[in-house]
Amino acid sequence: MRPHRGVIEEEDASTLKLGADFQDAHCLFVSEVKILLDASQRPNTSEVYQKSLNYVTQFNRFTNPDVVREVRAGMNEEPIHSLLTGFELAQLANLCCEEAEEAKALIPSLANKIDDDTLQNFLNQTLDLKKFQN
Repeated sequence: MRPHRGVIEEEDASTLKLGADFQDAHCLFVSEVKILLDASQRPNTSEVYQKSLNYVTQFNRFTNPDVVREVRAGMNEEPIHSLLTGFELAQLANLCCEEAEEAKALIPSLANKIDDDTLQNFLNQTLDLKKFQN
């Protein structure tokens, strides 16, 4: 919970109540953050930077920058783009689920927003990109 203008605002990612700070935020997936940190031109040895770099290196699903761009391009295609939020799309890219049922279990907000076939097609496309990135 977070106070907002004297009112307690409930935050719950499972229902996409992410709070005012994230209302219009563009969500990046871990592989995109890794590219941004790697491209940083100034040397940064702060503890936070190093921990962030270690995290994205460990959980990076897409190691090829061209594949990262392709994954993002797939997120911008219809019908997936109009059905899901940026947060949901980033979570799908981060988790790399193999089955629509698994994705809906891990991202509860997907349950009534997208049919299994459409979601499975997106997951298959993403998994194919991951498989052939090297």
